[in-house]
Amino acid sequence: MECWNVGILVFENVEVLDFAGPFEVFSRTRLVPGVESRRSEDSAPFHVFTIARTAEPLTATGGLRLIPNYAWSDAPPIDLLVVPGGFGTRVLRNDAETLAWISSVATSARKVTSVCTGALVLANAGVLDGRRATTHWASLDTLAGLRPAITVERGPRVVDDGVVTSAGVSAGIDMALYVVERLFGSDVANETAHYMEYVRTATAASSTPTPIPG
Repeated sequence: MECWNVGILVFENVEVLDFAGPFEVFSRTRLVPGVESRRSEDSAPFHVFTIARTAEPLTATGGLRLIPNYAWSDAPPIDLLVVPGGFGTRVLRNDAETLAWISSVATSARKVTSVCTGALVLANAGVLDGRRATTHWASLDTLAGLRPAITVERGPRVVDDGVVTSAGVSAGIDMALYVVERLFGSDVANETAHYMEYVRTATAASSTPTPIPG
């Protein structure tokens, strides 16, 4: 079975649920339903890891300490990139090295996604030019002002226009389940949500999706 490498970018003052929500979804997805299947990786279609500029410990929003699995320099190839948000994006979106790294990964990755103000970082990396996108409700005007080539959608929790962006914080769970559904079907996505005891939003996504490379 082919396994997708899911790299979740983390950084100082990253919002906890922004990265932990997608991490939970992707790491708990199984192609074989049931609780027992979660006790092994046999039917897991994703290999999920966190990645940062260095592997040194970081402090997330609220003081949570975390240690990235990989530094940029030693990470496995990334098939699915997740860029979360948080107060740390105020620095990150103007950091030339970060933007260059994201732009490079986006070129080779099979799918790029963001949660919350992670969309602002993708915008400044040029990844959202010519696309529809969304972000946290408090940053919609900021996103609209960053790049005139981006069409900002203010209603949906998830917007898929080749790059998949989502609204704030908890919307990252909807985004991840949407990606699971696009890749492996609604039965797998709904079973994953059921395992998590998460109620999916039926009208979460606004999409004119492009095919995800198999």
